[in-house]
Amino acid sequence: MPASPGTQPPRETPWRGSDRAVVVRFRLTPRASRQVIDGTALTADGPAFLARVRAVPEDGAANRALLALVADWLQVPAKRVALNSGAKSRIKTVAVDGEVDRIDRLLVERWRALGGDAGA
Repeated sequence: MPASPGTQPPRETPWRGSDRAVVVRFRLTPRASRQVIDGTALTADGPAFLARVRAVPEDGAANRALLALVADWLQVPAKRVALNSGAKSRIKTVAVDGEVDRIDRLLVERWRALGGDAGA
């Protein structure tokens, strides 16, 4: 059924929330010159934040570096950030436990600052 006039379907974002956590999608580039989340991209799995880490993709080093980067980027304790899926893939989902509403608001700000469209 088409949307009624004046309404638009929700836009897809690289994250989804639940009662206790927010799951965020990243496209990881290891062996980068710096550690940063510096853009967004459309992947086969949907939109993702672009993350770059200095660590190499061996023995989980790049995954651990991503988790530390995400914790810092979202201003949450490192123990609240865990790899949800994609341990051996460039596309990763990371679960962030905590104040879901605050994390969601911060993700909207970050998404817009990086040129994404979070459904303004």
